Amino acid sequence: MMTQNGLVVAGIDIAKDKADVSIRALSQRQTFPSTAEGRRQLISWLRKHKVTKAVMEASGGYERGWARALREKDIEVRIVDPKRVRHFAQSAGRLAKNDVIDADTIAWFGEIFGEAPSQAHDAACETLRQMVNARQGLLDIRTMLGNKGEQDVPEPVQKSHARLLKNIAVELANLEAAITAMIKATPHFAKRAEIIESVPGLAGTTSAGLIAAMPELGQVSNEAISALLGVAPYDDDSGKRRGERQIKGGRRKVRNLFYMACLGAATRHNPALRAFYRRLIAKGKKAKVALVACMRKLIVILNIMIARGEKWDASRYAVG
Repeated sequence: MMTQNGLVVAGIDIAKDKADVSIRALSQRQTFPSTAEGRRQLISWLRKHKVTKAVMEASGGYERGWARALREKDIEVRIVDPKRVRHFAQSAGRLAKNDVIDADTIAWFGEIFGEAPSQAHDAACETLRQMVNARQGLLDIRTMLGNKGEQDVPEPVQKSHARLLKNIAVELANLEAAITAMIKATPHFAKRAEIIESVPGLAGTTSAGLIAAMPELGQVSNEAISALLGVAPYDDDSGKRRGERQIKGGRRKVRNLFYMACLGAATRHNPALRAFYRRLIAKGKKAKVALVACMRKLIVILNIMIARGEKWDASRYAVG
């Protein structure tokens, strides 16, 4: 028995010490230990059943080793958002939840949405993404400790926080230097960084974040790149009611990074974007609405620039 679209999909539910796998179309289910031998057994089992695609959820990093092992053996892997799979299960009335059921649900999700293309895996991009995320993690800890410093705490606690903040500053500097070095040493990263940083207001931190989290830049439509960032406006209409359009979904971490970069660009550093922002404000748009419009405008321009391999040119990329 094959799925309707001709795919044989394996759904893989990853845990710390094991992986539950379901080939729903063939009524096959198996559990494999999270060891090198377990991964070899999984690969052999998938090949035996002629699986064409393996689908797994992002599981806090536990999925990386499994995905790497499958890709090394030329088995296509698609990593999906757990929220989408859970909403899919709920919409289908599947409310029970355990590892075996989850694997079966993931396989079902992969069959239904099998036409969605998998992003080509880039090991260097994955490494850079982990480094960028680690940097953001250190920034989050620094902010948390800084906020605690504003509270009335005993002197030993203050000194402890001060030592931690000093160590975090050193680690941040080391990590940022490593990120910069990796981008310079990776030709396709270096080319993208040069294009992104040619835009007034966008610096190294922003380009590293975009390179790591938005590998689709320059490869998809302008509408798709806006949706991936999470700045595409969606209708909220029903019958004669016309609701306010709102942004939904997208990649929260890189959107937050891009928001801060655009805030500086639209209010200070980029004359073209600043003029666009001011025109929107003059028309009565709220500041945050105007800034999101600037984000959408700029990510589309970056998408075009990278597709063409061109640097910023204010006359060519007019912000109208």
